[in-house]
Amino acid sequence: MARNAVITSSGMYVPERIVPNSYFDELLGEDVSTWLAENVQIYERRWCNENQSTADLCMEAAIDALNNAQLDASAIDLLIVATDTPEYISPSTASKVQYKLGMNNAGSFDVNTACAGFVTALDMAAKYIRADETYHHIMVIGAYAMSKYLNMKDKKTVTLFADAAGAVILSASESTDSGFLASELLTKGEYYGHMGIYAGGTSQPINEKVLADKDHLLKFVTKFPKELNPEMWSMMAANLNKKLGIAANQVDHYLLTQININSIFETMDILGVPREKAPTVMHHYGYTGSACIPLALHESIKNGKIKRGDLLYFIGSGGGLAFASAAFRY
Repeated sequence: MARNAVITSSGMYVPERIVPNSYFDELLGEDVSTWLAENVQIYERRWCNENQSTADLCMEAAIDALNNAQLDASAIDLLIVATDTPEYISPSTASKVQYKLGMNNAGSFDVNTACAGFVTALDMAAKYIRADETYHHIMVIGAYAMSKYLNMKDKKTVTLFADAAGAVILSASESTDSGFLASELLTKGEYYGHMGIYAGGTSQPINEKVLADKDHLLKFVTKFPKELNPEMWSMMAANLNKKLGIAANQVDHYLLTQININSIFETMDILGVPREKAPTVMHHYGYTGSACIPLALHESIKNGKIKRGDLLYFIGSGGGLAFASAAFRY
């Protein structure tokens, strides 16, 4: 019987600090609350406190997933952390989380495909389990602490981005009724310069000019075509449908990157399926990058929306531009 990777459990963590839209009205000296509520349906978000870091978020989400799986940390064979707000440039965020949580038997590494990172890492983890019998339990964490990289005077970014971590444990199984089914990775590298944190690496090391120009903070440099995400997400969903030999309405839940609720609605409309099939979590958490898809998964499981046997499509996109999709039978 073929070996497959199944979703054993999920977990999540958001910081305690709640930042309502009204905070930005005062910060920016204008009414942004109305636009945020009416156009992107974000009402509040969570930000780290001064002493919290990406690894802290990861550890809390990991503990939640371990508890929900009734597994000890020593049972994890591999830890993959997907983030573009790492603990350090080097070493990996995953190495710190692995040590702090006592995952003594786990290898670890980070993945950075920006906000497509969680789905990319999920795809990788599933293939590790399918290819190598020594992997029984792999934890994947999508983590985001973008509040640490925000320019408080930049209206285009400061109102949207937030902090969180979501975790999933994949386990080896010989069941034919659940688990990983198909995936796809795509990149449109011509957009690499449109949005990102462009200083701090070897291309532009930190210096006084970088700090003065705020190049070490998140920047939208060039506007993306608004149709890009809906077109790519719907195409990737159609590609999964073709691989699995099914129709779009046979998918139970579409878990999509949560940066723009209108892009999610447009994707569902292109596919011709009810908008309710795409759970959304940006309303009270803001945009949480690599964490948003596992947050949507965990909340949907917790509230009974996602049930065992459901067909799930994970479709993520992030700076670069990177795109990733994966189909699982939960």
